[in-house]
Amino acid sequence: MPAFICETCGSQFTPSDAPPRSCPICEDERQFVPAGGQRWTTLDALARRHFNCYQQHESGLIGVGTVPKFSIGQRALILRAGEGNILIAISHPHYYATMVEWSRAFGGVPIHLHAADRQWIMRPDPAIKLWEGDTLPLARGITLIRCGGHFAGGTVLHWAAGGEGRGALLSGDIVQLIPDRKYVSFMRSYPNIIPLSAPAVARIGAMLEPWPFDVIYGAFFDRVIPRGGKDAVRRSVKRYIAIVEGDGTAEQV
Repeated sequence: MPAFICETCGSQFTPSDAPPRSCPICEDERQFVPAGGQRWTTLDALARRHFNCYQQHESGLIGVGTVPKFSIGQRALILRAGEGNILIAISHPHYYATMVEWSRAFGGVPIHLHAADRQWIMRPDPAIKLWEGDTLPLARGITLIRCGGHFAGGTVLHWAAGGEGRGALLSGDIVQLIPDRKYVSFMRSYPNIIPLSAPAVARIGAMLEPWPFDVIYGAFFDRVIPRGGKDAVRRSVKRYIAIVEGDGTAEQV
């Protein structure tokens, strides 16, 4: 039986004879069902018209993406550490995608997901390891940090040795990199333009403040802040809170 994949969000579902009746992730307010309705595909069908591409971001960090763009268009990151390679530590449900297939391709490696997002797992598997709390060390100098925000379990990865020792943050959509690399942004829904509350953004800033980092790698190949990432987050948290708590008429500094 095929494991059907939602063409809109990229989530793969438990194998079945027919496509699922709906995609709960797309029906959530943070995503959307296209005007033409839900559409489905499979890995075999994708392989006939797509391929994986790779980009070395820095020593020890490789980006992997699908070409031509499929679904949301994010790329994954393979982090090569002394204790082993890390691929499947996922920031939030929009990027769960074919995580079970990737786990099996790498010999059944664990998939680290925050327990607060368990309801969004569309293909349960023994490889999925749910964790709780605010931090999870994966290896020396490599830590998952639950920031919340975009999703309750929204997670980033801190890599102490990244950025040539200056520290790097692998942020997914939890800290969204924008064309202006002096700032970042935060949203509950990006396609539907639903903002986060000031307390939610303040929490993200507070969770990241203790961690040193200079580089931020976002969810897409071209979304990288090569220097000054920590200051960009600080400025952005301050600006965001000032705007959403203001009356919308004053210029923000």
